[in-house]
Amino acid sequence: MAAEELYRNYCDLVCEGGGVKGIGLAGAFSVLEEREFRPQNVAGTSAGAITAALIAAGYNAAELKDVVFGMDFLKFRDTAWEDKIPLARRGVSIVKDLGIYEGRYFEDWIGELLKAKGAETFAALTTDEYGDDPRYRYRLQVIASDTTSHRLLVLPRDADELGIDPDELSVARAVRMSMSIPIFFEPVSVTNEKTNREHVIVDGGMLSNFPVWLFDCPGEEVPTWPTFGLLLVEPHPETQIGARLPAPERVPHGLGGLLKYVKAMADTMMEAHDRLYVEKANFARTIPIPTLGIGTTEFDITPARKEALYQSGRDAALAFLETWDFDGYIEEFRSGKEHHRRAEVAEQIQEAAPH
Repeated sequence: MAAEELYRNYCDLVCEGGGVKGIGLAGAFSVLEEREFRPQNVAGTSAGAITAALIAAGYNAAELKDVVFGMDFLKFRDTAWEDKIPLARRGVSIVKDLGIYEGRYFEDWIGELLKAKGAETFAALTTDEYGDDPRYRYRLQVIASDTTSHRLLVLPRDADELGIDPDELSVARAVRMSMSIPIFFEPVSVTNEKTNREHVIVDGGMLSNFPVWLFDCPGEEVPTWPTFGLLLVEPHPETQIGARLPAPERVPHGLGGLLKYVKAMADTMMEAHDRLYVEKANFARTIPIPTLGIGTTEFDITPARKEALYQSGRDAALAFLETWDFDGYIEEFRSGKEHHRRAEVAEQIQEAAPH
């Protein structure tokens, strides 16, 4: 098989974050696998990092589906304050640990899955095929937000900023950093032993929930194979951010009301990124997956809703591939033409979502 023909089956994948809604990513991936696409480099944020890590570790679509449908999201709520902290001390976990849930169960869970494929550290995910280019040295890139340095972290390439050798960084730890939804999960604290500086790291979605640009070629260089973005589309992306927050008169007073309000704001921030402001060129390579009104932190999601969301991902990927033309994409978007952000992109996203 000629190299050019082989590359036709290659692709890079970027998976958007979205908590429980990430089930749809697995559905979309199953269609890509059926069409014989072979992911070379995979990236993700938050829930997208979970899917990306498992794909990079070697999980196929059937195995990924088993993982998704076998997940008990409620177990991720370890050390829940409403179950273990007396009423008078409900705010202790927030004040002391900066999050309600510890995230230890999740890290152990994802760690066991990665260990089963021999992908405990990023050293297991290196590739020599692309030389020393940091974009491609590791098959997996995970997005996290460093609140101490006020910067986006792309792990493992930015692991040095934390005083960690990129090869030695735990993949499970990196994914745990990426999915640290503020208020819900405790942030990950890392002390750089070289600088003695503590870094407090939270969900990557706070800075970039859909880093579809991550594997792009520099300048006008033409990519050898496509990058597909898997975007989780809300039912009504045109809704103003303020309208998504709970009305003040509906929020109960006291600490419980404050927590509910702050969590709603965090949830809104997570869902607002990269929706209406996707470049036209990026949307052309994006598979928009309707999320059917399922919430980011809907940990009690039913099996039926899981199935519907998974199928939504499949349907979205099938519809996308019906019109996908890599040569046409190169001609339109990588040949020097200018394309700006337009209202039509928002309209296309809205059309892809259920009404």
